Amino acid sequence: MSPADEILDIVDEHDQVIGQSPRGEAYARGLRHRAVFVQTRDAQGRVFVHRRTPTKLVFPSLYDMFVGGVVGAGESYDEAALREAEEELGVTGLPQPGFLFKFLYDDGAGQTWWSAVYEVRCELPVSPQVEEVDWHAFLEEGEIVRRLNEWEWVPDGLAAYERLKEYHSKTAG
Repeated sequence: MSPADEILDIVDEHDQVIGQSPRGEAYARGLRHRAVFVQTRDAQGRVFVHRRTPTKLVFPSLYDMFVGGVVGAGESYDEAALREAEEELGVTGLPQPGFLFKFLYDDGAGQTWWSAVYEVRCELPVSPQVEEVDWHAFLEEGEIVRRLNEWEWVPDGLAAYERLKEYHSKTAG
């Protein structure tokens, strides 16, 4: 089955399921669905950053500081976070990512999805999926900040990153 054929739950503005649709159709018609964003850090606290392959259905060849993806029909956010993180990192036995918050992403051009943001520590050696990841590294926070204006980042990941910074600044005080 191709990624475009994966069945997704379609949700309303309150994140309640109102139907189902193949992923490709959901994207083409701008149907609201669910996604997970998992910020992954290694034992030294560095963040996993990668460049998506040019064959990705959404945001091909762009950089991302999260692993994750869409939530399948009938799947919980927590299940999707663990599944997507293990798939993209190429690991098994990852701890359950910790849920932080949820927000409604809207690109202003008809693409919108509920986005659940998680964090996880990965002390396992990673072997990212070649179908998903062209390049990867664990980067220090300062390096990511330096690259924000140099690299082209996935827009939903940037939205999650900004909200994650706000979340940490509020919970640190």
